[in-house]
Amino acid sequence: MKKFNIGILGATGAVGREMLKVLGEYNFPYDELRLLASERSVGKKIPFQGKEFEVKLACHEAFEGLDIVLGAASNAIAKEFKDDIVKAGAVFIDNSSAFRMCDDIPLVVPEINPEDIFKNKGVISNPNCSTIITLVAINAINKLSKIKAMVASTYQATSGAGAAGPVELIDQMKDLANIYDTTGVIANKYDATPKTFQYQIAGNVIPHIGSFLENGYTTEEMKMQNEGRKIMHLPDLKVTCTCVRVPVVRSHSISVTLVTENKLDLDVVKNAIANEKGCKLYDDLDNKLYPMPIVTSDQDLVYVGRIRRDLINENGITLWCCGDQVRKGAATNAVQIALKLIEKL
Repeated sequence: MKKFNIGILGATGAVGREMLKVLGEYNFPYDELRLLASERSVGKKIPFQGKEFEVKLACHEAFEGLDIVLGAASNAIAKEFKDDIVKAGAVFIDNSSAFRMCDDIPLVVPEINPEDIFKNKGVISNPNCSTIITLVAINAINKLSKIKAMVASTYQATSGAGAAGPVELIDQMKDLANIYDTTGVIANKYDATPKTFQYQIAGNVIPHIGSFLENGYTTEEMKMQNEGRKIMHLPDLKVTCTCVRVPVVRSHSISVTLVTENKLDLDVVKNAIANEKGCKLYDDLDNKLYPMPIVTSDQDLVYVGRIRRDLINENGITLWCCGDQVRKGAATNAVQIALKLIEKL
């Protein structure tokens, strides 16, 4: 089997480390593995498949000889090194949002638009985590009848804000538990000092992810429509989205109501989802089986359940889906793109 030289830009962050883990699980055929990060991480040793790999400095010369670079860094870092990566002859599979809406850069979910991978000019973008999870869940329905519109509400785990998110949640939960232990008072709120989130996240939900735009939506909320149109090749898709941060450590959940061109039979829809790549039908109300973060974390399938007829639009279908946003919503999706890419390298 042909082997490839692969690098991870931002290798010491949460997504970078997950990319490394997924590369091992998927038996990616590598010859050289180059872990790149900022100066403060240089020299760190990271174990992988029985060896230790030393973190190297991410600099303009760091990409020579690589075939693929997985990006797990910020928009600014991605923009800084994009041209260096392409000039070195590597393909940059970037997890940041820096290039997602560029017309000449593919935005890819391998289960949905794998053909777009091979239209790259050296850069491929990984979509937003909630977008990936949602589109994998509804792709089978779109194959049955084109989706015209969608209303989505995302319930996003604290780890979506980075490694500091779950730490803040856990620390605040400990404080609330301590208040109860010492006073007997069940408290939702206390004198917390949030650092990662706008408000206390323990015992709370925050309907604010991203920056607010003139239309009242946030940048995070508009991604569902803008990225969904590009990935699914549905330029007229209309989406209304609300994104909410919830006190969950890992795995995002999304409530979706969609409208298709034709009315679909629910049994046909369920069967299509059950047989769709990347999906697991998890919809047995008698046995209380429905997707939840605790059953979808640390794996790559998007669980889909609570599938039912919308009560407002006769062509509407409502469902609930969950998926691990660190894995399928970020690291795994990038590795799956890389695996597809090397089929023709």
